[in-house]
Amino acid sequence: MTEHYDHIIKGGTIVTMDDSMRVLQDHFILIRDAKILGILPLAELSKYKAEELTDASGCLVIPAMINAHSHLPMTYFRGLADDLPLDKWLGEYIWPLEAKLIDEDFVYHASLHGAGEMLKNGISLTFDMYFHSEKIVEACSQAGMRVNVSSAVIEREEGMDYRLFERDMLLLEEFCQAYPLADCSLAPHAIYTCSEKLLKTLAGYAAKHDWRIHMHLSETRAELENCLAQHGKRPLDYLADIGFLDSRCLFAHGVWLSPKECELLGKSRSAIAICTDSNLKLASGFAPLKDMLEHQTAFAFGSDGVASNNNLDLLEELSTTAKLHKALNSDPAFLPAREAFAHVTSAAAEALGLDHLLGSLEPGKAADICLVEQRNLQSSPCYNPYSQLVYAMGSHQMRDVMVAGAWAVKDYQLCNLDESTLLEQAEFYKQRILKEIGK
Repeated sequence: MTEHYDHIIKGGTIVTMDDSMRVLQDHFILIRDAKILGILPLAELSKYKAEELTDASGCLVIPAMINAHSHLPMTYFRGLADDLPLDKWLGEYIWPLEAKLIDEDFVYHASLHGAGEMLKNGISLTFDMYFHSEKIVEACSQAGMRVNVSSAVIEREEGMDYRLFERDMLLLEEFCQAYPLADCSLAPHAIYTCSEKLLKTLAGYAAKHDWRIHMHLSETRAELENCLAQHGKRPLDYLADIGFLDSRCLFAHGVWLSPKECELLGKSRSAIAICTDSNLKLASGFAPLKDMLEHQTAFAFGSDGVASNNNLDLLEELSTTAKLHKALNSDPAFLPAREAFAHVTSAAAEALGLDHLLGSLEPGKAADICLVEQRNLQSSPCYNPYSQLVYAMGSHQMRDVMVAGAWAVKDYQLCNLDESTLLEQAEFYKQRILKEIGK
């Protein structure tokens, strides 16, 4: 009796990223109810039928990638204030503009734009930090993309009622339950925007409710030096002493972590989101990857926001990171391509506690799959798919992207969003921003 499925993806080179790191030729993938149910030799294809059959010949078939740190609604600030240090970039440009412009409509439309860009770059999940998180959830869900949202907690005045942060997080958690592709985290913005009292309170809420914490950490030398001056401790040691590592934390950047801090993280349930392009562009520095690897610190890669990157391209992030750290360590074998690619797929999922669902192509996992076109001059010939992905290919070669068993990108076109409308909205908001800054 012939078995029926929702989708069959046949052919191509299947880069499974499973525990055995199998790369399969002449196989097909069976998908039903948003999950991968089998990966079998093409010789058995006649036994199975599906509502849709996709030919992946000439493609690399890979797990969709995971973006560990982003600010989707900042998409409309792309290229607005470049070539500046972080403190000036934030204090003189980004924060003043956000105070004047950010509302629910801005966040929704900018998030739609950013989600479309990520999907076309092969990203099925992003961990996002911003404001008006419900609108980010709505936008990503409309686009057909997974998102873990977090509303940045910033202490704007003394005497704030900290219980409001717990209430708001509970409401956000309840809101996300209605969206199958959405989840949320608690997000103290940084140690320099939250007092010690507030941080201790938030750590208590996270432990009480088993909430993940998503936070910027050790991004700049100034942050490190100020923390040493104010608290006599390095940033991670400071947070560990007030209870943060009792919870699952996702710390963005980690540029100025010491070897001992990397060791501390390696013994915790927490992970680092490395944002190389953004850190290089802002001259913040580069994460101590060698120390992280030596101490088994869990890490994944993030794009950061396009206001400081200036794109949402994880393949570019990988290529830059792998080559940069080879030079920094005087070792061409440092962070080889296969290992680098794992940190946006299987190792990223493990670092974020999602390896039961994402990060590899194998039965039981979610059907989050990308078909990357190889039949072009840039990608031929192919001897090693990992090297091809990290050193040769570009995200513009993502032909098809599936999220939870549904196509979000097909034949290079967004399936759930109209790209011309996204471009029109971007131009509309550009004119608003130009008017606001007097240009």
